[in-house]
Amino acid sequence: MRKRTTVGGVQRKVLAAALSALVTAVVLFPAGWAAAVSPNAARMMGDAIADAVEKVMPSVVVVRTEAVVYHAARDLFFGYIYGIPERLAGQGSGVIITDDGYVLTSFHVINAAERIEVVLNNGTKYPAKVVGRDPQTDLAVLKIQAPKGTKFTPVEAGDSDKLRIGEFVIAVGSPFSLQSSVTLGIVSQKGRSIGLLPYEDFIQTDAPINPGNSGGPLVDVDGRLVGINSLIQTAGRYSQGNIGIGFAVPANLAMRVARSIIKNGRVERPWIGILPQELDPDVGRRVFGGARGVMVGRVLPDTPAARAGLLAGDLIVRVDDTPVRTVRELQRTILRHNVGDELHLLVRRAASEVKVDLQTARMPDFRSMIRR
Repeated sequence: MRKRTTVGGVQRKVLAAALSALVTAVVLFPAGWAAAVSPNAARMMGDAIADAVEKVMPSVVVVRTEAVVYHAARDLFFGYIYGIPERLAGQGSGVIITDDGYVLTSFHVINAAERIEVVLNNGTKYPAKVVGRDPQTDLAVLKIQAPKGTKFTPVEAGDSDKLRIGEFVIAVGSPFSLQSSVTLGIVSQKGRSIGLLPYEDFIQTDAPINPGNSGGPLVDVDGRLVGINSLIQTAGRYSQGNIGIGFAVPANLAMRVARSIIKNGRVERPWIGILPQELDPDVGRRVFGGARGVMVGRVLPDTPAARAGLLAGDLIVRVDDTPVRTVRELQRTILRHNVGDELHLLVRRAASEVKVDLQTARMPDFRSMIRR
């Protein structure tokens, strides 16, 4: 039996827990030391976290996948090449978003899967099928194949735009096949772009996220969905361990993608029909008097921008009430809207300010255009 180290008869683990509770209490109740030293502060915090977990847990599922990959082999006698099939099993997480069984998860969890099974928190297993995928945001929607009339517990959607840096968040999922695991952290930053996906607006969190958490929910202390856990920063190429830097797709973006997939079978994104480019600081000083914004590199014909009179060389300074300084910011701001929404742009045209009103259109499928 391993010997327990004690300090004055108190186990180190208990002492550490007590100190942690004290620090939490001080942070949460800075008004006075009397409240800080009270164990009630730690109990209140613990109860709030436990209540949030209890609320969201029935909505969290394990996503189990099965895929077949083929390894090339050569017949030594006849010389032809053939494939040797190998069946691979995978596992991730997901969250139920409707009472009739639609599940939001990560695209990379179900990519190439030939068979998908979801496991509810109570252990009930159901087959599931892919309704739609969106590799650009690493999201996918599944539909649980349950008997007609079966009702599920959907997660309550929060407003990720109102999420503040420093807020507590809770990650729920199945890291390393450990079902229904819960970790706690804070929002480290918002609006992160790390260059892996075409559309990035990540929430960065230090809530421990590990392989298997992908597709699971990130919730606030009220148990409301604020993000879909997507990926982590690791210590190295061959490392899988968490180092306190995880990323989640904001719930507002994820739910827009999910609703579009459920309604249309695909993601319909808004666009205005321009090729934007970053503003060169020298051009900003010489041409626009130091103004900051996004340059219109080209206006595509027969698009909302062309019909509204936007011109190549214009500088987009603001969209509605949101200033935009980079192409990413412009992209994120437009993608927060729906197809058909009205946008009001403030544009610098040389020394003049121009207001341009337009209505977003559905972004074409450029991949299908290229295939044609």
